[in-house]
Amino acid sequence: MFRRKYGIRTFIAFTHDFIAIAVAWWLAFLFRFNFEIPAPSSQLLLGILPWTVLVQGSFFLWFGLYRGLWRYASLPDLKRIFVAVMSGTVTVLLILWPLGFLVNVPIAVILLAPLLLLLIMGGSRLTYRAWKERRLYGLESNEAKLVLILGAGSTAVSLVKDLARSRDWHVVGMLDDDPRKLGTRLQGIRVLGTINELPQWVQKLNVGHVIIAIPSVSRRIHRQALEMCSEIGVKAMTVPSYADLISGKTTVSQIREIELDDLLGRAPVVLDNDGLHGLLTGKVILVTGAGGSIGSELCRQLAAFEPNRIVFLELNEFALYSIQEEFLPRFPNMAMSFVIGDIKDHARMTQLFTQFRPSVVFHAAAYKHVPLMEQENACQALLNNVLGTYVLAQVAISFGVEEFVLISTDKAVNPVSVMGASKRLAEMVCQALQQTITKNAKFDQKNQSNQTCFVMVRFGNVLGSTGSVIPKFREQIAKGGPITITHPEMTRYFMSIPEAAQLVLQAGLMGGTKGGGEIFVLDMGDPVKIVDLANDLIHLSGLGEDDIRIVFSGLRPGEKLHEELLAASENTFPTPHQKLRIAQARQVDEQWLSELTAWLSKITVLSDQEVRDQLVKWVPEYITKETEH
Repeated sequence: MFRRKYGIRTFIAFTHDFIAIAVAWWLAFLFRFNFEIPAPSSQLLLGILPWTVLVQGSFFLWFGLYRGLWRYASLPDLKRIFVAVMSGTVTVLLILWPLGFLVNVPIAVILLAPLLLLLIMGGSRLTYRAWKERRLYGLESNEAKLVLILGAGSTAVSLVKDLARSRDWHVVGMLDDDPRKLGTRLQGIRVLGTINELPQWVQKLNVGHVIIAIPSVSRRIHRQALEMCSEIGVKAMTVPSYADLISGKTTVSQIREIELDDLLGRAPVVLDNDGLHGLLTGKVILVTGAGGSIGSELCRQLAAFEPNRIVFLELNEFALYSIQEEFLPRFPNMAMSFVIGDIKDHARMTQLFTQFRPSVVFHAAAYKHVPLMEQENACQALLNNVLGTYVLAQVAISFGVEEFVLISTDKAVNPVSVMGASKRLAEMVCQALQQTITKNAKFDQKNQSNQTCFVMVRFGNVLGSTGSVIPKFREQIAKGGPITITHPEMTRYFMSIPEAAQLVLQAGLMGGTKGGGEIFVLDMGDPVKIVDLANDLIHLSGLGEDDIRIVFSGLRPGEKLHEELLAASENTFPTPHQKLRIAQARQVDEQWLSELTAWLSKITVLSDQEVRDQLVKWVPEYITKETEH
């Protein structure tokens, strides 16, 4: 019965401790009488052993000494053994005293027995753990990969402890720039030298992998380590970020390859969580373009604020199916609706708003690929990005949506492409609608609480988004090259997809502080040369510039050499959030909007050139080859 309930390992462990109780008391008598126990004392020992074994064993079960495995015996286990042994000993003495057994038991035996029992039980467990770890994870394991750890702080120490239980890794040393740590041992692993000495230690110890265990490490250190590892032919890896570790999403032992996000070295976004809970919690939220890179990440971020429902609106069936497959098992308790629809379809949008009554709309749906929209598809870019925004915004206003957030782009600044000009035009549509709402509110004091607030958010490229250069470069590297880049001096602003989504949420919260219609500009940091990005990806793949060639193909139609976040005529003023500023863009009025929508409603098919000619009229800052000269 015992074996069925507790398992064979527990039965063996209990039997060991059962015997240890008897051995401890027997040794205590032996030590007290110099290994020659007199006959009366032997009879006394035999009389008290049944009591001690029965009582002590009961306390061991009561204190749960058999819920863990000896392989993972630790300080808390030893504390539990100590309390169980001492409690059991006191109870044994209280039982033996009235029975008359204690009269002839020497004091030395009473003191020695529990100490010997502690030594036998604790020592057995620690010895077994040491033997097991050496057998499974020590130097005897030929399968373990030798690894050096960069860093000797708390994260590195935790990593060493975790990897000690792994069959796959064997840590041979640590490197850290803190002179006070050089030569010391942490968890039995020696701090060998500084990070700059990485190449010599890799060669000396024949190491094949390096793990950067400093979550707050700068971009410079990541890049330096990556370049050194690439030169000497070893794999560079890292641990999760502090944000992921604190949130509990990951553990230190979940090491991963270095990503471009690490090399960007951008500080984590600090969100006004209390304010966002007020904006999002318990609300119905509609996200257009929910199957895209930004739209899907917005939905992931929104889920943390416990909305009443998220409505995923997407035109692409496969993208919607993919996001559904991700979200349903991941958030089983959250209400979600996955709907297909075209934002230009007024009837379909009206049906969705009637059914779901969203309070907040994040409008991420757009045609965004610059060269593709420049040739053969200019009219579709115009209709989708401008007319679609207008239709969606009009329906949102009619249903009293509280907040309408338009995802814009830095390509809307002094645009040279149809895509950029169409996104600037979408911004202007929202600005004009906000002006109309504000004007009407002056004459309708009763309905001011139901006004829609429009917010526009501009940012640059996001790493790894659909259609961006990163997936293209990875594919080219996988094929052995070459990597094609349009120009050696081309630069772009980059941020990670989660960072972009978080700042969109923050901008949505801050919208309306200036009366609505604000264009928020995200802090994109410094522009990154595309050539440097390509070289980073080559290094991340464990290759060098000699392995993968870079070829320059020339600028494509509609492409800029350098992107801008502000036009020459625009200024910004700060917001309470250090990564968000508000652009003072050129304003348009209600009459302008009426003329634009009248023109858009008449469009059926326009040639690419006709679209460009018309965009010059509606977006004066739009620069084409014809207007450039």
